[in-house]
Amino acid sequence: MLLDTASLYFRAYFGVPESVKAPDGTPVNAVRGLLDFITRLVQDHRPDQLVACMDADWRPQWRVDLIPSYKTHRLAEAGQVEEEIPDALSPQVPVIEQVLDALGIARIGVPGYEADDVIGTLATTATTPVRIVTGDRDLFQLVDDARGVQVIYPVKGVGNAEVITEAALLDKYGVTGFEYADMAALRGDPSDGLPGVKGIGEKTATQLIREYGNLAAIRAAAADPLSKLTPARRKNLLEGAPYLDVAPTVVRVATDVPLPDFDPTLPREPLDPMTLEALTTRWGLGTSLTRLLDTLATTR
Repeated sequence: MLLDTASLYFRAYFGVPESVKAPDGTPVNAVRGLLDFITRLVQDHRPDQLVACMDADWRPQWRVDLIPSYKTHRLAEAGQVEEEIPDALSPQVPVIEQVLDALGIARIGVPGYEADDVIGTLATTATTPVRIVTGDRDLFQLVDDARGVQVIYPVKGVGNAEVITEAALLDKYGVTGFEYADMAALRGDPSDGLPGVKGIGEKTATQLIREYGNLAAIRAAAADPLSKLTPARRKNLLEGAPYLDVAPTVVRVATDVPLPDFDPTLPREPLDPMTLEALTTRWGLGTSLTRLLDTLATTR
């Protein structure tokens, strides 16, 4: 099981009231909410291994070099490089990291890469079935029934989640996992600063993929004056060529991230109980941590 950790703690932050606080009054709603999420995921899916994948670089320069608008709107202010994070969430992130480390849950972030890239590398090199837990549709591109890669997509918390398989993708979007990235490149994504191709939304992108097979074939059709593309669609695709030259590299998750050595085995007991006890007292983690520890001790 691979956790898109930031996606989950953002959901926890907005889903759990800020009135959930440490003894000193500091909000810990994201910390406790994430622990509750992990408890429920382990109870429902009983993974043998679990990795918390982190954004060591949420806006990698190599993606920005290709598409300068990539995630620009998420910057705190023009000219800054830090992602805008709610004031009450930002101080909770180090606590989350410390708690995961004390528990012994593998936590991986690699400089120059997003959590999506770590997930992509782990998912494509795994020799056992993989479930990716994320609220980010970009990772639908990794869904692969033949390799047993599925996405658990929370609807209202992780207890109410869609399990995304290739059949689900075909039913909802009309594309397979591998085709999803081509569709996303054509469609664009304002939430990631990806403009897409003028006049091509999700339905049109899917239609083109169904008709021509993939993005390369669609572009070849646009360059062929004898193809059946309408003049307007041909014009938009040709004018969008500079964007389409680089978009696939930006949209597709990396699958060759140099990962550090790590042990993904789901722990049955804390790796560092003394540190965990100190964190529990300092931050008032209470029943959220107790439930997770009980679940880890009894899960196999």
